[in-house]
Amino acid sequence: MNDTPRHATLRRRLAEQLYAKGIKNTKVLNAIANVPRHLFMSSTLEPFAYNDNAYPIGADQTISQPWTVAYQTELLNPQEGEKVLEIGTGSGYQSAVLACCGASVYSVERIRELSESAQKRLASLNYKVQCKYGDGYEGWVEMAPFDKIIVTAGASEIPQNLLMQCKIGGSIVIPVQEKSGLRMVRLARVSETNFSKEDFGTCAFVPMLKGIM
Repeated sequence: MNDTPRHATLRRRLAEQLYAKGIKNTKVLNAIANVPRHLFMSSTLEPFAYNDNAYPIGADQTISQPWTVAYQTELLNPQEGEKVLEIGTGSGYQSAVLACCGASVYSVERIRELSESAQKRLASLNYKVQCKYGDGYEGWVEMAPFDKIIVTAGASEIPQNLLMQCKIGGSIVIPVQEKSGLRMVRLARVSETNFSKEDFGTCAFVPMLKGIM
């Protein structure tokens, strides 16, 4: 697949749709308008790449719908040069959006085939993302601490390892299971031991699993 002017037009339209749905961060919208989502999907799904839907990418995983990617990125609010840890590389699309926002991205994926293919894809498209095949619940100790952390799967609990790898003053955006269901939360590390928490409502993600495949 190639990236064509037609694809660029479809991306701009998608960004306009997301703006109408409530995404206001200009940097995030520009990233959506610039990252070629169709190149992060199977060629058979290329006609649907700029619909606001999730699609399978293999290994029982999905590429998240663009609204979800934009919303999580807006909540994270990555700044130029910030060191961001992403848990759940998947196809690499979210990684590319973060990189397009100016973040220095480190991404962990527990499924080997996805990790390897995403790394090759991101490199071929010139996105400077460091990828690791490993357990997302463990984070990336060797590269910690991080300014911000984003988790792209639904966690049964907030992983303590990720909390400890976030800088004081940094934040974590994570879907986490609570009594009322899966909730999108943002945690801000205010001291060595304390975190503040904001709840942004219900959400839907594939489960975040421990271990590697």
